[in-house]
Amino acid sequence: MSLDLVLRNDEKAVFSLRALYGKYGYSQYKMSKFEEYDLYVKNKDFLVSESVITFTDTDGKLMALKPDVTLSIIKNSKDGDGVQKVFYDENVYRVSKGTKSFKEILQAGLECIGNVDDYLISEVLLLAEMSLKSISNDFVLDVSSLDVINGIMDDMGLSFSVKKEVMTFLAEKNAKGIEQTLERVNADKDLTELLVSLTSTYGKPEKIRQKFDGYRLSENTKIALDKLIATVQSLIDLGEGDNVNIDFSVVNSLNYYNGIVFNGFISGIPTGILSGGQYDNLMKIMGRKSKAIGFAVYLDELIKFNKSENLDVDVALIYGKTPVSVVNKKVKEFIDQGKSVIALEILPEKLKCKQTIYLEKE
Repeated sequence: MSLDLVLRNDEKAVFSLRALYGKYGYSQYKMSKFEEYDLYVKNKDFLVSESVITFTDTDGKLMALKPDVTLSIIKNSKDGDGVQKVFYDENVYRVSKGTKSFKEILQAGLECIGNVDDYLISEVLLLAEMSLKSISNDFVLDVSSLDVINGIMDDMGLSFSVKKEVMTFLAEKNAKGIEQTLERVNADKDLTELLVSLTSTYGKPEKIRQKFDGYRLSENTKIALDKLIATVQSLIDLGEGDNVNIDFSVVNSLNYYNGIVFNGFISGIPTGILSGGQYDNLMKIMGRKSKAIGFAVYLDELIKFNKSENLDVDVALIYGKTPVSVVNKKVKEFIDQGKSVIALEILPEKLKCKQTIYLEKE
């Protein structure tokens, strides 16, 4: 019987992702279904949805069904000299984008915590790219750097509140919004021009580098730009960068994230299916000294992916009034051939199969 016919798309993805992450030395991390609610209250801005399912434990503590995996991993791990590389496939409990009601959602991903260096950042980005490819060859991975964007805004002397406005407009690719915001605070005209141009900046490293030619940038911003370009170029040098591009509209909260951030998309699903980046700032907020980078793959979206192509069985065997002994023999023949078969008296309207056989007509 074909395993592909038994498993849903999200379940098939879990198996392939487990194998992929294991090859790169990531070990599986298992955790409880719930945490103390206080963990999520303190970091609610980090969550995809602020809505959390809560209950009171037997000792009176307010608990929550886990809406996020990263926070749990950080809470239950410790700082050390080395690097902790873990992957997970866990159910989280949050409001679904489609139904707007709470849903149990299967999520997979990985976290790299500790002394995260340039190689490990490149490795995580490679695994994000390979995760998308394991699901579909028709994918895009868009990569950005908050250190570059924040560095430009620091060079302009912008306040945190203005930075947040600019980041919102950048995510929307709203050039006019950025221009009006920076005009209001009399920001440097050359760097305003650069930030506005980033709303439409997209492509490979060499094209992106040329975009910054001629602008006065601080040394830290230049270093961040070089790191972004080198990280994406490392995938191209491996022959894995065809579907990877730099896109500065990929942004996350400066409160929690820094450095490299990225989003992944596959054809056929209108929303992003993968999201990740460096989150050293979150580690500091949670009292940790380690650096960290990771990503999540939102597997609930895969249930709808290529749904029309999913088959129920290989063979539908419609036996009508055929004797039981004959039906049994036919069913066994197909199963011995490694095919899945469903034997029914009448063919159901919505059954999807490769082949339909009517025994009474043979």
